[in-house]
Amino acid sequence: MQTQAQGQEPGRIVVVGSLNADLTIYTQRLPSPGETLHGEGFTVNPGGKSANQAVAAGRLGGNVSLVGAVGRDANGQMLLDSCAAANVDVSQVRRADGVETGVAVVTVDAHGENSIVISAGANGTLSPADVEAAGSAFDGAAVLCLCLEVGVDTVEAAARAGADVGATVLLNLSPYAPIPASLARLSNVLLVNAHEASQFLDGEQIPDPDAEAAAWEPVLELLVARGLPSAVVTLGAQGSVVLDSTAAAQKRIVRIHPARVDAVDTTGAGDAFTGGLAARLAAGDALADAAAFASVGAALAATKKGTQAAYPDAAAVNARLKG
Repeated sequence: MQTQAQGQEPGRIVVVGSLNADLTIYTQRLPSPGETLHGEGFTVNPGGKSANQAVAAGRLGGNVSLVGAVGRDANGQMLLDSCAAANVDVSQVRRADGVETGVAVVTVDAHGENSIVISAGANGTLSPADVEAAGSAFDGAAVLCLCLEVGVDTVEAAARAGADVGATVLLNLSPYAPIPASLARLSNVLLVNAHEASQFLDGEQIPDPDAEAAAWEPVLELLVARGLPSAVVTLGAQGSVVLDSTAAAQKRIVRIHPARVDAVDTTGAGDAFTGGLAARLAAGDALADAAAFASVGAALAATKKGTQAAYPDAAAVNARLKG
């Protein structure tokens, strides 16, 4: 795992995974099963967890390369344009023939909460061969971001490529699926919410958000036993907890308090967090410091509709941190 020397330019970030067109409808509340509701607006925006993470990191000043696949359609071009506008290198995003760009159907209620269904489309064609073809993108990479919106075999191939060059491998275990032990061992930081953490640890009880640091030690020990030295567990409106077995004793468990905002749309806020975390780790921050920065970025992202267009720049995050 690389570290950034004081005064050096931030290291490069590689993101491997999904690009989706977000088909979003806004409504007062989420429908119950079998219920039809009137919507209050519809948008088509660039999204997908990996594309979101790349754009979030790029808008925060990161040097980012994205590896993925889109169809030869208008949605694919929209995604490439959005990423490029955030200074993300999209030269390793393949235009797939005979398949449409992935889509996410998103419903957002009046409180900013959402429900999402995804259709993989071109994301389903991303394979270990694409990772191998993008080999030059990994050269000198400081941070690698991964999620589970593409095949686990592709994710593991990317994790291995990242580990081979000494990159810090961030694995966002979303949408949740079981992963092989080999992938866990290749990862440096696991990013999960409390429910995903419990699933990953075979139903282990996750402490309440207001629990003392000592209550999180057994969780950290279970993660380490699976080959994961560090994790960030997000707690929604309650902030997050950083678990880091590599840190000094007083920094092994760090509670990150939430930045209070009036949420409009929480879609993609988790990806904004991941992108912010990657940007600051690539700049040399310790995990807890990077998570504190990322928490503010994610909160600001939730104050606007949409995903990528809502992501803040570094100036906005730093202004909130200072304020």
